[in-house]
Amino acid sequence: MNSKDKPTLVIMAAGMGSRYGGLKQIDKIDEQGDIIIDFSIFDAVRAGFSKVVFIIKKAIEEDFKAAIGDKISKHIEVEYVYQELDRLPKGYSIPEGREKPYGTGHAVLCAKDAIKGNFAVINADDFYGRGAFEKIADFLKNANDDDKYRYAFVGYELHNTLTENGSVARGVCVVDDESNLKKINERTRIEKHGDDAEYTEDDGNTWIKLPKESYVSMNMWGFTHSILDELEKRFKIFLDEKLKDNPLKGEFFLPFVVDELLSEGKATAKMLPTSDVWHGVTYKEDKPLVSAAIKKMKDDGEYPQNLWD
Repeated sequence: MNSKDKPTLVIMAAGMGSRYGGLKQIDKIDEQGDIIIDFSIFDAVRAGFSKVVFIIKKAIEEDFKAAIGDKISKHIEVEYVYQELDRLPKGYSIPEGREKPYGTGHAVLCAKDAIKGNFAVINADDFYGRGAFEKIADFLKNANDDDKYRYAFVGYELHNTLTENGSVARGVCVVDDESNLKKINERTRIEKHGDDAEYTEDDGNTWIKLPKESYVSMNMWGFTHSILDELEKRFKIFLDEKLKDNPLKGEFFLPFVVDELLSEGKATAKMLPTSDVWHGVTYKEDKPLVSAAIKKMKDDGEYPQNLWD
């Protein structure tokens, strides 16, 4: 396979980590000075990705390059794109008083010119695991649209994605017998209660149990190039229609676009199940646990002590 045919990894890193309390995308996670993104890119290189595109804010570019971009550029092609409030189609302007980004769909759209073929999308602050990257890479190396767009996502078992330190938001997946996604139920407040996972939709007044073996999406998507044209078209519809309802905080979410394409019969999204354990620093209290898990993986030989030597 030529390098131009190998998939691209797109990393969404423009968010500032409000619940965490700082720029967690570049917060060192181990004694060697690695950050979570280091492990994602290391796994991506092993899996056969040939390029990484970082979606960042211009304001963090210098710090971001110093923390990660400069050291990995020897190992994989790197490009930066910027998600800013003024990255809007011609004729549109920022809603008065708007400070919040427009969401993950807009983030990926900002990277359109940097993506040439099939690509994966991940969050900057999530540790996905080697197996997940291998599965999504294998899919992307062979993915082609036919009568429908052919997409995929990695599905994690819910119990492998919870934190002991508060609630998490997860997309709980409903799939058919062939592992094709039917819909994602967004649960914005899931908590671990003893051995159970439960969610609430009324601010904690009532709790509903979720099977811990439920599969959830952690925003690790695999796309053909066709999604970019769909994002471009649907972002204008979002600006024209949906943003009017909530001009200051309304967001254009990537999973919502996928759900629209599925419901319209234009696409399929194959779930690629993994038993990998997700690690993330949703809260500051999560960091010691993630650091300990990464240290153990290094000590066990899953990763070299110094990733980029």
